[in-house]
Amino acid sequence: MQKTMERTLEKDQQSSTLANDLKYLFKGPVLIANILPVFAGFWLAIYFYGGTFAEYISLFFLTMAGSTMLMAGALTLNNWYEVDLDRVMARTQNRPTVTGNISMATILKIGIGLSIVGVLLLYAAAPSAAIYGFIGWFTYVVLYTMWSKRKYTLNTVIGSVSGAVTPLIGWAAVGPSYHMVPIVLAIVLFIWQMPHTFAIAIKKVDEYRAAGVAMLPVVKGIPMTKRQSIVYTACLLPLPFFLAAFGTGFIVLTTVMNIGFFILALAGLFMKDDYKWAQWLFLYSVNYMTIFFMSMILMTTSIL
Repeated sequence: MQKTMERTLEKDQQSSTLANDLKYLFKGPVLIANILPVFAGFWLAIYFYGGTFAEYISLFFLTMAGSTMLMAGALTLNNWYEVDLDRVMARTQNRPTVTGNISMATILKIGIGLSIVGVLLLYAAAPSAAIYGFIGWFTYVVLYTMWSKRKYTLNTVIGSVSGAVTPLIGWAAVGPSYHMVPIVLAIVLFIWQMPHTFAIAIKKVDEYRAAGVAMLPVVKGIPMTKRQSIVYTACLLPLPFFLAAFGTGFIVLTTVMNIGFFILALAGLFMKDDYKWAQWLFLYSVNYMTIFFMSMILMTTSIL
């Protein structure tokens, strides 16, 4: 009886360890943050093209499964390629590429396998969705991870492209993506990622410097990074007015959030504690994007 309990406990611990390893391998929070815009794009396309969510339920699961697998594959390949950097940085010490809990060969196979299956599922949903998905994958894995991250401060700009295509994937699965709403959503995501990533880079500037990653605060300094954050948050200010289809309430809400974002970025010029300012900017950016997408979804629940 005792041996049976011990074996059960051991299996539970192994399952828990594997689940934890996969969470770090797929970068759980990052994966979820990229899936939300896909969902929003899909949901909003149904609203603007007419119909109900129930009519698209099969297509929804196909699109979400394909997107999740393709993104998980890209994130896995990023981990596989950057193992030397992850061994240096404190925030990445729990990744299985560093701990050795999963072999590098297995991780490479997982990354390639998920990427292939993911793009095939998206193609089954809609060829245009697969194209947008592949653009995001190629930009993140090849142009960002393998080419620019270690060499150029423009790595953040390049990496932001991969995140910006996510609402286009969801929208394209339902209908044509040449519509004002998905285009503006992509622009918002692209711009938003700049101060969001800058905040992370400032918080972890010493780790990035030790790892030799060409993040903007490492190469050009924190003051330059703060000034660029101001520019990008200012670029968000007019965008809500291109989303007037969601009503006055949405325009007011997002305009207030944009003004708050801009003021917080501007405050960086006067705050001496760079880490505290970066932490505030990071938290604001996370909540900003969550509220931004959730408010649009809540305002279009008539598709249910």
